[in-house]
Amino acid sequence: MIDETGCAILTKNGNRMGQNSTYNILMYSHDTYGLGHIRRTMAIASHLAGPDVNVLILTGSPIAGRFSFPEQVDFVRIPGMIKKTNDEYLPMSIKINPQHAVDIRTNIITATAQTFQPHLFIVDKEPLGLKKEVLPTLQWLRRCLPNTRTILGLRDIMDEAEIVRNDWKKKGVYQILDELYSEIWIYGNQDLYDPISEYDMPGSVSCKMHFTGYIPRKIPGKDAVARIKKKYAIRADEKLVLVTTGGGGDGHSVMHHFLTMLEESPHHPPFKSILITGPFMPKHEREDIFSRAKRLGIRTWEFYQRMEEIMAAADLVVTMGGYNTICEILSQGTISLVIPRETPRKEQLIRAKALHGQNLLDFIPWNAMSAQTLRSSIMNLLDHPESYQEAINRFQLTGLKAMTERLDLFRASDD
Repeated sequence: MIDETGCAILTKNGNRMGQNSTYNILMYSHDTYGLGHIRRTMAIASHLAGPDVNVLILTGSPIAGRFSFPEQVDFVRIPGMIKKTNDEYLPMSIKINPQHAVDIRTNIITATAQTFQPHLFIVDKEPLGLKKEVLPTLQWLRRCLPNTRTILGLRDIMDEAEIVRNDWKKKGVYQILDELYSEIWIYGNQDLYDPISEYDMPGSVSCKMHFTGYIPRKIPGKDAVARIKKKYAIRADEKLVLVTTGGGGDGHSVMHHFLTMLEESPHHPPFKSILITGPFMPKHEREDIFSRAKRLGIRTWEFYQRMEEIMAAADLVVTMGGYNTICEILSQGTISLVIPRETPRKEQLIRAKALHGQNLLDFIPWNAMSAQTLRSSIMNLLDHPESYQEAINRFQLTGLKAMTERLDLFRASDD
C-alpha cells in the first residue's frame, strides 16, 4: 500500500509491508542494443540469488525469455527500445510515440520498485536510465526507503574520456552519483583502465567506487566440452575457430570478411569453423551469411544459449570486443582475435588496446580488417598461442566474488 506521500506503508515494527526474512534485489538493465547488458545482468543475478535472496530483473531485452532463469530469479519485461543515435531511441516493436514508450517504461519501473520494495537496487550502466526513466525510482527510494542501497554498475570502459565527461556534465550525472547512489561498482581492473581519473570523478563520488574486477562466467566441465567436439565432429588433431559478434546488429562485416577469407583460399582451411550471427543481425544480412556458410560446409546459428560450452571447445574466438564477450572468452581460457567497433563509441577499441597490452588478446583495427589481415592473424594465433595462453591463465576474474563480499557486508550491517 502507498500513503498520500507516495511512500509504502510500513507495519508497526517498521518492516516493509509483507516482508519476511528474504532479501530482495532489484536489477535494472535497459537493453537497447545487443546481448551484453542482459547477459551481464543474468550472470550477476544467478550468482547473488539464493534460498533467502530474491532477484527481480527489469529488462527491455526482447530475448530475455530465451534464457534459463535459476530459482529465486525472475524478470519484468518493459517495452523494448532501439537506439538510433546516441540520443535518439525508438520503440522496438509497438508503434507509439517514443516519449509515450518511455513513460510506460518509467511507470513500470517505479511501480515494480514500490511493490517489490528492494533492499538493494542495482542499475546497469546508465546512471539515470534510458531518457532518465530510472530517476523517479531513485528519488522514491531515497525518500521512502532510505535504507535501500542503490548501486550503479559500470563496465570498465564507457567511451573516450572526454566524451563521457562532457556527457555527464551536461546531464548532471555527477550530482546524481553523489546524491542518489550508495556505491558505484566498476566491473573491471583499475590498473587496466581507471575511470576515476579518466572521467574526472569528484572526491564525493570516487570514495563510493569499488573495483570488482571482470565478471567470470560459468566454466563447463571436460565432459561438456568433449560432447561439443563430438557433436560437431571436431577431431583431436583439428582446431576449431568460433566467430561470434554478440547481438550481431553490426557484426555482418566481421563475418563477411571471415567467409571471404575462406572463399578465396585455394586450399582447405587447417581448421573448422562455427558462426553465430546473433539475433539482432538484420534478416537479409543473416541470410547472406547463412547461405555462404552453407556452401562452405560451415555450421551457423542465430543464437546459441550455452555460449560458455562452445567457447570452451574453441581453440580461437574471432569477435568484436564487447565487455560481455570478453568476459566469456577469458573465463574459458580461450585465445581471441578481436575486431572492435569504433562507432558510435570507442569503448571496444580502448578495451582491446588495454587487454592487448597485457597479452590477453590480439586485435585488428576496424578499418584494417580484410580477408588477408584475418588470415594472417588467425594463423599466427593458432600456430603460436603460448604467450597469450600464459597471460590468460594468470588473469583473475574476481567480479562475482567481490560483489558477494559487498552483499554479505550489507546484510551483516543490516542485522
